[in-house]
Amino acid sequence: MGFIKDFKEFALKGNVVDLAVAVIIGGAFGSIISSFVDDVITPLLLTPALKAAHAENLEQLTWGAVKYGNFLSAVIKFIIIAFVLFLVVRLMKKMQKPAETPPPAGPSTTDQLLTEIRDALKK
Repeated sequence: MGFIKDFKEFALKGNVVDLAVAVIIGGAFGSIISSFVDDVITPLLLTPALKAAHAENLEQLTWGAVKYGNFLSAVIKFIIIAFVLFLVVRLMKKMQKPAETPPPAGPSTTDQLLTEIRDALKK
């Protein structure tokens, strides 16, 4: 029974459960961002830019026997996804309320007493 008990403690630790939830939510969020890039950003920004550069079929670009079009397409997609995620994180930070800072603590009673003694000695 020790093995099963140890496994149960390991599997139900807060860190493992939090990590599992984060991975699942991250996967769902990743598909949202990929869809946003593929269905919104690419048709609005990237396709007109590629047409203007006469490189509409980016994946088919080659240089001799080297097919660099897929790599270039992946790099461009990565940059767009990174930028979109940057904007999302930045927006979320702006939406969060700043933590309230407690008012500065006044001097302790010892400090107050010493200040009074100092002031009395000055007189």
